[in-house]
Amino acid sequence: MKKTYVLDTNVLLYSPGAIFTFDNSNIVIPEVVLEELDNFKKVNSDLGMNARNVARILDKLRLKGKLSQGVDLDNNSNLRVVSAFYNTKIPESWSIEKADNRIIQVCKALIEQGEDVCLITKDIFERIKADTVDIQTKDYYEEEVPTMEDQYMGRRDVYASSLDIDMFFKNKSIEVDVLTEYNKKLGTYNKPDLVINEFLIIHANNNERQTALGRYDGKRVVPLLYKNNTKIMGISPRNVGQKFMLECLSIDADKAPLVIIKGPAGTAKTLFSLAVGLKKILDSEDKEYRRILVCRPNVTMDEDIGHLPGTEQDKIAPFMRPIFDNLEILIDSNDGGKYSNEKELNDKIEELFEKKIITTEAVGFLRGRSIVKNWIVIDEAQNLTPKQVKAIVTRAGEGSKIILIGDPEQIDQAFLDLRSNGLCYASEKMKGSPLCYQVSLLYDECERSKLAFEGAKRL
Repeated sequence: MKKTYVLDTNVLLYSPGAIFTFDNSNIVIPEVVLEELDNFKKVNSDLGMNARNVARILDKLRLKGKLSQGVDLDNNSNLRVVSAFYNTKIPESWSIEKADNRIIQVCKALIEQGEDVCLITKDIFERIKADTVDIQTKDYYEEEVPTMEDQYMGRRDVYASSLDIDMFFKNKSIEVDVLTEYNKKLGTYNKPDLVINEFLIIHANNNERQTALGRYDGKRVVPLLYKNNTKIMGISPRNVGQKFMLECLSIDADKAPLVIIKGPAGTAKTLFSLAVGLKKILDSEDKEYRRILVCRPNVTMDEDIGHLPGTEQDKIAPFMRPIFDNLEILIDSNDGGKYSNEKELNDKIEELFEKKIITTEAVGFLRGRSIVKNWIVIDEAQNLTPKQVKAIVTRAGEGSKIILIGDPEQIDQAFLDLRSNGLCYASEKMKGSPLCYQVSLLYDECERSKLAFEGAKRL
């Protein structure tokens, strides 16, 4: 007997193509789902676009037969749209006016008809409610990456002899064959399976105080080029993670056009991204980059930005406040903390925007563009979908450098989680590309303040 999958509205809003991903199955769309999709069709956002895509898919399938009776798909599955089963009993306390309850009612009715039903929904509460009436449920992922603990970090600890480390400093390289990695589960030392551009902390086997930092270039491990830069716009790296981050950011766009930085709050991801970009623009004689372009997605921005008063920059400004906070730190630090007057400091920052050294845009406005010789910072990238990340990365023209930064633990987008957000998706898919450098910062590398560090550890 074929499995019957009932698709919730949020699944189709997340991925219209979900209809075609269940092979050799019965796909059911309750009529209430169509009603909910209809409410989204005029929304000027990705949700609205996906609702319209579902409508077009169903309209095309409708030409093959009656959806109420079932239409065969190319993957040996059958799709049908079912009406409500109002006579099917659900708990009396559940309002039939609520869409989630009507969807569960459909599932229950199909089970009573002898079908093997599974409700596919991204709504955790709906999965819990369905479980209380013995309905099988599953989440849905369009693009799923490994669990957080198995995701690529862009860094690892390895071991070598003291002699090999001494030769590393002397020869400016070390062969992979002399390195080992400790497997905590097995309690054994094994040969590491390195990824190109992966960063390494090399520990001496017989001297815990002797270490070296390096990067695997695809053939051997080479030293970092920029870890000894003491001041970048008045700031310098304070820990290993920040040294790795500085390396990612400092390498020219022709070698490292994409940088992915993951890490908790307070690890200076945004600060360093802006600092290196400003230094390259303000201090560079060859004008490597035209400007810094900052995009900071917000779960409500694309939908609500048009309702805000003022120009495009005025509309975006409230969402960009964290960027201004970081600029205040950089400008004041670079000028030796001379701005005791807040107005003077603010005027200096405003000057950067007036001269178009820094510009800000909503993520949705990048669609269809070709951006040349820009330093592009995508802050809070964990709130992007995989499709949005793809759209952003493919906008980069010659000479542009894209920096995706974010904290996978702070996802605000309803349909995203640690395994489906765009930041982690990009990290996994771009792993092994010679054009991508990435690093994950750790909780103990929080440098914002003593309180921020303590909070990162405890909360």
